[in-house]
Amino acid sequence: MFLPNGDVDNIAGLLNLREMQKFTIWGSETTLAHVRGGVFAAVDERFVPRVPVGLNETLDTGAGFTITPFSVPGKIPLYLEPPEDSKLDLGVEGETTVGLEIVGGERRVYYVPSCARVTPAFKARLEGADVLFFDGTTYENDEMIRLGLSPKTAWRMGHMAMNGPKGSVSALADVKVGRRFFIHINNSNPVLRHDSAERAHVESAGWQIAHDGLALEVGA
Repeated sequence: MFLPNGDVDNIAGLLNLREMQKFTIWGSETTLAHVRGGVFAAVDERFVPRVPVGLNETLDTGAGFTITPFSVPGKIPLYLEPPEDSKLDLGVEGETTVGLEIVGGERRVYYVPSCARVTPAFKARLEGADVLFFDGTTYENDEMIRLGLSPKTAWRMGHMAMNGPKGSVSALADVKVGRRFFIHINNSNPVLRHDSAERAHVESAGWQIAHDGLALEVGA
């Protein structure tokens, strides 16, 4: 299991896997620090070792594919944020938020559940990939505010909105990728409705909406 960051929605599920089952948790040293001790001691390190993987270090999973973590713009987890927004760094690159490059044979897949902005280096890395799974948290940047769910924009939460001139649909439009899927979709996002105009928009731009139980055959 590879943890792309220390956000609650990426680590809380570990507590449901605490029944003395053996597996390995990989991640950056920064992220693994969030799942050692405290309540996460219930995920016993005698059975579940935490193994740090450095940025751009290739991990051989032993299952026929490798995983290479790389930095993407993001922010620290919500529970570590300072009380004042003015002291919070948004869109920073480091070990806090990573994407995963998964390679098996001649195939390249990217898994990027959190990303605050698209950089030229990120676009260059993606070019020619077979599959991209990308952060689809909100459709509009101010979506949560307009719906009265939160005072925060997508950017403030460390994510890109799908729509708009700075949105992911536009930012990644000129990147050649075989198939592209939105993942990590918030329940406020109208693309979850099959008959919505927003879903029609992203699908017309070449995106697909991931769903529970999705199985994808990438090929040899």
